[in-house]
Amino acid sequence: MGDLSSAAEAAMNFETRWQQYYQAVEGRPPRTTLTRALDSIARDPNPLPRFAVDLGCGNGRDTVELLRRGWRVLAIDGDPEAIARLRQRDDCDRTYLETRVQRFENLTLPPAVSLINASFCLPFCLPQHFAYLWEEIVVALSPGGRFCGQLFGDQDSWAAYADLTHHSRIEINQLLEPFTVEWLEEENHPGKTALGEDKHWHIFHIVAQKQ
Repeated sequence: MGDLSSAAEAAMNFETRWQQYYQAVEGRPPRTTLTRALDSIARDPNPLPRFAVDLGCGNGRDTVELLRRGWRVLAIDGDPEAIARLRQRDDCDRTYLETRVQRFENLTLPPAVSLINASFCLPFCLPQHFAYLWEEIVVALSPGGRFCGQLFGDQDSWAAYADLTHHSRIEINQLLEPFTVEWLEEENHPGKTALGEDKHWHIFHIVAQKQ
C-alpha cells in the first residue's frame, strides 16, 4: 500500500497543487469512461437530447470532446482557475458551453440531463456531503441518461485521509442500483499520480445508464 502518511499528506495539500496537475495532464485525450459512454449513446435507437454536465471539468479534456461531438455542455469545477483554463483553450468551441464555479457541497444540477461525466473528481467530495452529491446526480439524469466517471475504492492509499471519499465494492454496487451498469472495471495496483508520485490506486471505472 505504500507510505500511507505520505499519501495522506498529498491529499491534504492537493487543493494547493491543482495548477501543477493541470499542467501535468495538458494535452491528454478524453477519458475512456467518457468515450465508452458516448459510443453507447451513439447506438441508442432513440437518443436523448445532447445535454451533458461535466463535473470537476478541470482544464477541459472531456468538455472539449463533448463540444466537438455537438453536445451542449455545462462544465462545473470548484476551482476558478480550472474554468479560466477551459475557456482559454484554443480548441474549445464555446458556442454551446456554459461554465460554473461551484463546489460539490453546494452543487445544484438542472433537470433532464442526458449525460453526467465525473472523471476522477467525485472522491474529492467531503464524505459527509457525498450522499447529497450522489442523489443530486441521480435525480438530475433523465431516465435513459448515463453516468460515467470514477470512484475510489477503500484500498486506495488516499483512503487514509478523512477528507476524501472512498467506497467498498459492496457500496459501489449499492450506489449503482438505480442504473443498468454498462461497464464497471476495478483497478487495484501500485502506480503513480499525474505528478509522478508513488500511490496505490484502487479505482472503479463506471459507465451506467439510469433505469
